[in-house]
Amino acid sequence: GSKEGIFHINQAILDPGDLALVPQPAYPTYRVGARFSGAEVYFFPLLEENRFLPDLEAIPADIADRAKVIWLNYPNNPTGAIADRDYFSSLVDFAHRHNLLIFHDAPYMEIYYGDVRPPSLLEIPGAKDISIEFNSLSKTYNMAGWRVGMAVGNQDLVKYLHSVKMQIDTSNYLPIQSAAELALTGDQSWILERNLVYQQRLGTIIKGLRGMGIETKPPEAAIYVWFRLPDGLDDRTFCDEVLESTGVSVTPGSIYGESGEGYVRISLCTPNERIEEAMQRLHDWVKVEI
Repeated sequence: GSKEGIFHINQAILDPGDLALVPQPAYPTYRVGARFSGAEVYFFPLLEENRFLPDLEAIPADIADRAKVIWLNYPNNPTGAIADRDYFSSLVDFAHRHNLLIFHDAPYMEIYYGDVRPPSLLEIPGAKDISIEFNSLSKTYNMAGWRVGMAVGNQDLVKYLHSVKMQIDTSNYLPIQSAAELALTGDQSWILERNLVYQQRLGTIIKGLRGMGIETKPPEAAIYVWFRLPDGLDDRTFCDEVLESTGVSVTPGSIYGESGEGYVRISLCTPNERIEEAMQRLHDWVKVEI
């Protein structure tokens, strides 16, 4: 799967003492993979007021010049934000100016709620020279657990990743390879229909949150709702108490880094009728506890 590639690219490229630029909130494997390689990590925030896009120019110039790689992930987990072509163009320019490699995790590109599919970083002129982009059949084709992912981009980066990977295992089980081939080459029209299913679940969650007095902007893509708790509530304590009191599992934002503190993530991967029940349980509990 792409998680293995995300971890292994750090081992292929980073040496002890190197510096990786990593966003917060973010998938933990970015920072963990860098640290396993002996590299240092500089965190930059994804802030709600900036549409959860990093302010690249706020990264100190000396830090950017020293860094070897920058990690990004759009459409984003956990926030559901997307980056458009203009933003990716500014990212590529930033990376060229500071001699950075871009590691881009993009498994949610086919799960979106507008009329236009979010772009790939590699669509931007100059990106392929300095980037590697990861994708996964887990999200697009509902094949989580099959462990089929892909890495595309600069041929040297792909070659180095391949060298590491080949020392760890050999290949996927052949029937899984055949299933992946069928998924990639078959009729793709069902994907838009699947997105409508996620959109229905999304609507159920947003309606339920608003019924509890919690306003949040619906995500533009990906399979999560990301919302801020009322002031004074600790996200880990909140999620623990929700689970113990209602049996509903939601994810504390702080596990994605300090910038995720005070937020909660809800997944869209449960059938709508179960989501309706979960939101009702939350509503009833919040009326008593908060």
